[in-house]
Amino acid sequence: MVAKISIGSSLYGALAYNGEKINLEKGKLLVTNKIFDEGTGKVDIHREMEDFRCYMPLQMRTEKPVIHISLNPHPDDKLTDVELADIAREYMDKLGYGNQPYMVYKHEDIDRHHLHIVSIRVDETGKCLNNAYNFQRSKAITRELEQEYGLHTAERQRPTGQEPVRKVNLSDGNVKKQVGNITKSLMRYHFQTLGEYLALLFLYNLTVEEVRG
Repeated sequence: MVAKISIGSSLYGALAYNGEKINLEKGKLLVTNKIFDEGTGKVDIHREMEDFRCYMPLQMRTEKPVIHISLNPHPDDKLTDVELADIAREYMDKLGYGNQPYMVYKHEDIDRHHLHIVSIRVDETGKCLNNAYNFQRSKAITRELEQEYGLHTAERQRPTGQEPVRKVNLSDGNVKKQVGNITKSLMRYHFQTLGEYLALLFLYNLTVEEVRG
């Protein structure tokens, strides 16, 4: 299982990206924690925003309070929705986010079904949670979950000659090539709205603006 963690400032972008997939029947809402779920199979993105804001102060001291996680089981792992929900809860508990408000979505628009989790990384005072070594801890957690649920390991083989898509990093240089690799890779997704595209670009430190006139 591979976990990808991104942090950012746009809560609405993360909720809209996932919520619109659910409302278009390209996924399911599996779990909510401290966020209201009507149980209709649809989501109210604006209602979700209001629920999350109850746990966020008006004066935010953290520049990037949003955490967006994707959990990607190996394609050969055939898991039920109940098992996926349990895995998501355990992952959040072990990461230290078990008491945070969060939502877990299952994406079904591509053959490789996977999870997206949206939460906030601040407490009610706006103080950032302890995020020391989050990426290292996340890797250890996914290893534990692989063993517990009998999953394939994360070190699955990639197609020969194909480099993994990484976030844009200015210090690596050749930003044009980095951006080109990412945008080409994202073309396999089918976007219904600009909001969906923005939310996915956000995972790779990119954004886009619509120009009118």
